[in-house]
Amino acid sequence: MSRLGAALVLASAVAFGVMPVFGKLAYDAGVTVSTLLLVRFAIAAPLLWAGVGLRRAVPRVSRGVLWRALALGGIGYATQAGLYFAALSRMDASVLSLILYGYPAMVTGAAILLRREPASRRRLAALVTASLGLVLVLAGSGGGDFDTVGALMGFGASLAYTAYILVSDVVTEHLEPLPLAALVATGAVVTLGLVGLLTGSIDLGFAPEGWLWLALASLVSTVSAILLFFSGMSRVGASTAAILSTLEPPVTVSLSFLAFGEALGAIQILGALAVLGAAVIVNLPSRAPAVSG
Repeated sequence: MSRLGAALVLASAVAFGVMPVFGKLAYDAGVTVSTLLLVRFAIAAPLLWAGVGLRRAVPRVSRGVLWRALALGGIGYATQAGLYFAALSRMDASVLSLILYGYPAMVTGAAILLRREPASRRRLAALVTASLGLVLVLAGSGGGDFDTVGALMGFGASLAYTAYILVSDVVTEHLEPLPLAALVATGAVVTLGLVGLLTGSIDLGFAPEGWLWLALASLVSTVSAILLFFSGMSRVGASTAAILSTLEPPVTVSLSFLAFGEALGAIQILGALAVLGAAVIVNLPSRAPAVSG
């Protein structure tokens, strides 16, 4: 287990955890879902390519790898983000997070079934601990009206993100995090731009403060978050990265309290501690043999 890799994934979880707050504030400023998604990646892509140029990290890989990286953004990330933010506009963020964060279990199960990673007792214990903590955090947050369509969108986002992580885990073996992030953002811009043009759903006539939330969503929760995640996952693997990423919901709940005055209860605090405990468990030196079977 790489402690640096784990720290990078945890940092990415914090950066991603701020995103729902930026999204809600952007919605309050009159930003539409399609506009948020397109502007978010339209800002991120040039910044990431500028970083590639400054570091002279232009990728020299096969066309197949390049196309897979572009597809990660154009299909995987665009689908996940589109479904997530559409659901966020319909339902309570805590309930949506509970649905979305079924993906760590799916990623871990798939990684074991695909024989990419061993089913160590420590990894399984961390997964169970993180999942139970996540349930406590979100169960104690108090949900709004349940929206069936939003819930289905959230489940779709969880499936899309599971596939995204599993595919990107392979692509990171051939591409460094910075050019990979640039290609992912570029793929997302192309898809979201085409969808926006075809549907006529792009509207830039929102309040001026909307640009602040869009810029923060791009810089913090896109550029920084994606780079940190890819850098960390390349060191710790897909399932461990997914488990560590369950820090994101407690971050979201905590920041929602600071931004919107939503109170944190004792159950939520207990759940947050459990999620953090899972991050500690997965980082401890493991002496246990892999679980057979």
